[in-house]
Amino acid sequence: MNEISIRVAIADDHPGLIAGIAYELEKNKTIELVATARNSTELIAVLDKERCDVVVSDYAMPGGEYGDGITLFAFIQRRYPEIRLVVLTMMDNPGIIRLLLAQGISCILSKSDATEYLAVAVQAAYVQGKYFSPTIAAIIRTLDAEGPANDAARSLSTREVEVVRLFVSGLTINEIAERLHRSKKTVSSQKINAMRKLGIQRDADLIKYGNETGPASSTDTKIS
Repeated sequence: MNEISIRVAIADDHPGLIAGIAYELEKNKTIELVATARNSTELIAVLDKERCDVVVSDYAMPGGEYGDGITLFAFIQRRYPEIRLVVLTMMDNPGIIRLLLAQGISCILSKSDATEYLAVAVQAAYVQGKYFSPTIAAIIRTLDAEGPANDAARSLSTREVEVVRLFVSGLTINEIAERLHRSKKTVSSQKINAMRKLGIQRDADLIKYGNETGPASSTDTKIS
């Protein structure tokens, strides 16, 4: 009987991390590494020409034509619905994790956890299962214990959440517009709308909100 072969592409903007991920995955005989990418431009080019079952991708991966984070993952889900996602993140932030779950991503690993969880996550993603590394699992337990997020935070659209995330990270409106391939006017309006929904009037308070809690996810997870 032939063994299962799960074709995997890795995307991360740090070459050392790509090497570490590749080393860990290649130890598993059911996994075949087909390509690596350093940003979303390279990743989409790979997916356009290579058959791939699972993408293992960093959450924050700036510099690519297709953005990063939820913007990139939603694009992959639309363009390649058969491909499963495993997301790696250093953002051990309840708001970000909630946003990923709302997007239908159910295999999430923290970069602060051991690499030994990678192969299991890939196998879980391949069969459309769920897998969370210990740090992420602990965060999800706190989300479950807290119940629904506050109404104001949950009312943010996915686009507004991404704008808040990038603004809090230190990007300007112009830089966010370039990253997300939106107009400056659109990004500015999304930021203003998010602040209005949250009851925040000053940029300093928005930054404080983002740093302390992380933007909570919305039920609006469609990105076009």
